[in-house]
Amino acid sequence: MAVDSTARQTLNILVVDDETNIRKTLSLCLESEGHEVAAVSNFGDALAEVSRRSFDLAFVDLRLGASDGMDLIPRLLASTPWLKVIVITAYSSIETAVEAMRRGASDYLPKPFTPAQVKMAVSKVAEVRSLEQRLAHLQEELGRSQPDTDFSSANHQMQRAVHLARQVASTDATVLLREESGTGKTVLARQIHAWSRRASKPLGIISCPALSPELLESELFGHVKGSFTGAVRDNPGRIAACEGGTLLLDEISELPLPVQPKLLRFLQDREYEHMGDNKSRQADVRIISATNVDLEKAVQTGRFRDDLLYRLNVIQIEIPPLRERPEDLELLAEKILAFFGRKYHRPVIGFTGEALEALKHYSWPGNVRELRNAIERAAILCQTDRVGIERLLGKLTPASNVPRIGDAVSLAKIEEEHIRRVIASSKSLQEAADTLGIDQATLWRRRKQYGI
Repeated sequence: MAVDSTARQTLNILVVDDETNIRKTLSLCLESEGHEVAAVSNFGDALAEVSRRSFDLAFVDLRLGASDGMDLIPRLLASTPWLKVIVITAYSSIETAVEAMRRGASDYLPKPFTPAQVKMAVSKVAEVRSLEQRLAHLQEELGRSQPDTDFSSANHQMQRAVHLARQVASTDATVLLREESGTGKTVLARQIHAWSRRASKPLGIISCPALSPELLESELFGHVKGSFTGAVRDNPGRIAACEGGTLLLDEISELPLPVQPKLLRFLQDREYEHMGDNKSRQADVRIISATNVDLEKAVQTGRFRDDLLYRLNVIQIEIPPLRERPEDLELLAEKILAFFGRKYHRPVIGFTGEALEALKHYSWPGNVRELRNAIERAAILCQTDRVGIERLLGKLTPASNVPRIGDAVSLAKIEEEHIRRVIASSKSLQEAADTLGIDQATLWRRRKQYGI
């Protein structure tokens, strides 16, 4: 759904001026337009404000008592790289304007200025911030090589999940997405953000298993230069970068125990600190988390805090696995095939009847992710306008042939099928090995033994 984010873009604005009347007048003018405003009178208070919260725009007077506003500009930008600075001064000249721009200012307003001039300057900044956020979103979208999961569904469970997602999107409630790997939890989180009032603000995604505990804390909360080995510059962190928007914590069960109380504090009080800095900061960021792990069991084994689980699990949405949505499979498969046909410039327009039956009768342990992989491979190899079963054979095993616990089959056959399913539903072999409770060397031998 398209959102007109520039028309009513709300900004967090800092006003720095030692004249009381200017601070009051600017604040009233900006607040009347719906912006959030903090007004301070001096250099030190300005730095204190940016150390506590993120701003989109700062109005900075060049004469701040004994301090020079020029020196404040780079300090503000070092704390918040995306900040736009508008210089205001009664002592305007071409030289000061040029120097302000050189220091990093984006605009220049000589005193006295009118409300119309202020609104025009803020409007330009709002448009630039909106374009920057849209560009970041488009760059992320271009970097993705897979089609989005289609949430139109004939399945009642899926319809309930999507309906609940639409309901909670309009609120700021914390959401926990639960189900198997590959079901589309990340895509549903993106959709919740797109449906929300935060749609014009950033959406950030952190994969908890992808980073070490130290790097994960830095990525989440930010750090100051020198706080750990390799911290050669300040990093504001993803929470600050997502101010006003949404942050998805994927595979939240892998969040390290030392980081969990810090996330809990942010969920409770909206406060956090950069690594290496004891100044409390505030941010308005909605948290969505996703997991394919039983968090209640993780609590029982001491790997996850029960109070954090309560905070994350305000609204729980369960996405049904693909094998429980047989009525959706044909349409979903055709849409994925059309995507990869366009991507790889293949002539495919559909599946043969035999191929469709094979797709429908497979159990899809890896869910939509596995379906995409199978269809991508078939689209690449297909030389005709319809994908035949020969492009799927060897990849799909009919569900009727899948052994179940208690069937008259060997233990080795049960083990083989279990390993196949875990690998198909895991993002990496290391994740599969961890789930199976074996090391990667053992998993490699089992894969070689079973031809997986």
